[in-house]
Amino acid sequence: MSQWPKTNDAIGTVNRGNPCESGLCTLCRADCMGKCETWLSSLRGRKLLYPRDFASITAGSANTDHVGVSYNSLRIQGYLYGANNLPEGVSNSADDCVFPNVSLETEFGTEIKTKVRVPMMTGALGSTFIAAKYWDSFSIGASLVGFPIVVGENVVGIDKEAVIENGKIKKAPELDRRVDTYLRYYDGYGAIIVQMNVEDTRNGVAEYLIEKYGDKVIIELKWGQGAKVIGGEIQVTSLEYAVFLKERGYVVDPDPTKPEVIEAFKHGAIRSIARHSRLGYTDKSSIDEVKNTFMEAVAYLRKLGYKRISLKTGSYGMEALAMSIKYASEANLDLLTIDGSGGGTGMSPWNMMESWGVPSVLLHSKAYEYAAMLEAKGQKVVDMAFAGGIAKEDQIFKALALGAPYTKLICMGRSLMIPGYLGSNIEGVLKPDVKKKVNGNWDKLPKSVSNLGSSPEEIFAGYYDLEKKVGKDEMKNIPYGAIAVWTLADKLGAGLQQLMAGVRKFSPEGISRNEIFSANRETEKETKIPFITDIADDKAKEIIEG
Repeated sequence: MSQWPKTNDAIGTVNRGNPCESGLCTLCRADCMGKCETWLSSLRGRKLLYPRDFASITAGSANTDHVGVSYNSLRIQGYLYGANNLPEGVSNSADDCVFPNVSLETEFGTEIKTKVRVPMMTGALGSTFIAAKYWDSFSIGASLVGFPIVVGENVVGIDKEAVIENGKIKKAPELDRRVDTYLRYYDGYGAIIVQMNVEDTRNGVAEYLIEKYGDKVIIELKWGQGAKVIGGEIQVTSLEYAVFLKERGYVVDPDPTKPEVIEAFKHGAIRSIARHSRLGYTDKSSIDEVKNTFMEAVAYLRKLGYKRISLKTGSYGMEALAMSIKYASEANLDLLTIDGSGGGTGMSPWNMMESWGVPSVLLHSKAYEYAAMLEAKGQKVVDMAFAGGIAKEDQIFKALALGAPYTKLICMGRSLMIPGYLGSNIEGVLKPDVKKKVNGNWDKLPKSVSNLGSSPEEIFAGYYDLEKKVGKDEMKNIPYGAIAVWTLADKLGAGLQQLMAGVRKFSPEGISRNEIFSANRETEKETKIPFITDIADDKAKEIIEG
């Protein structure tokens, strides 16, 4: 783990737990008092792009040991001359070609283009209770910034207040809350995407949404995710609730209706019970059967009135990856999210998450290869989002470049949840009357926060920037978690602008695979990205010989 140390003296960050490839701790706590890079960036914003204690220090890179195949073993190019893909109103003069003039706006989709202000989106935030508790922060932050957020699977199915009669939803208050909260500040950038699995399809989620929200919602079919090879799960601590979920049709383990389980629960031997979703396509035994069923599902959604449809797939292997790209393209879907192993938001079996599936950089490399093959045959390729253990601006850039020109967005799970927790904890301290409502975990500000100030205006670098957007009166209605999301997005966006300016590409559509190189031969072999000193070596020799 020497590639990802727990401390970064240059920017003054510390991981509470063991860091993984993304830079986040393997176990990310909602009550964490800091201070990994993502955590501190949610407060200080673009300040975290630079070493600390400016004017008192010098700093040098520690990242020189590129071992194995990962996003860490890709490096970013830089160019001496030129300016490409300039946004409207920007000339190629030295006065105009500065990094703040880099446009981060992008879009995805087929017939209807969905505009996005920054090329990122959230992972699926579904029936996990942590998603529900911090939804206001997550969704309002995403809406204000202008990037898509995904309502994950099973939200209706686990909602005690939801009413489902004969397979038709009559009432879905939690799902309504999720959608309505995002739409409150929606201004034409971003999107609310609602995911469906087997149970959601049976419960009539698609029919309910189209009738109530029309084309305001993108519907997403789900094949899987990178964190686990089974369906989604949650744990509940109420025997009554577990029985309710079993009656709703879920797989519940252990079975809460068995006398021995009831007794074990009463005596504290069992303290929580897991609810699982079903595997898809278990009644299919061939590729053709899967394709036919998938195409029928898409056709049905279009018949209902859905104009924008997406697909989420996991890290199954090359056959399933090719199927997802091919079928999503043929069905004219608007987005395909490809989730590599290494990500996750918290309810996956640990050893499964550690050992199953295709690591992100390998899966994403093959996704590009298969997409290019499809395009070479003259076929349109679906717009893609890459996911799986991505958190920082350099990782966003590398993933966009690795999948270019097909990759339009980078999907991030835990990293976009951290500011929601952090802001809520701060709000709970500064506003004790709303502590329970915002699910604050702190009784007082830790030193890592109090050193920055004692009011939101002092603590959040993005406070006044956001106030300019919403107005001083409306600012009082914005959760602190959403302010933190805005602040983190500002840091990620500024860092991405700087990297794009360095490769002389001033808008996302200009990013290509030429902007990265492999730092070792093994990475070159697997990604097909040339090794550092091989790129433009022929041109260099022409200069020397000329």
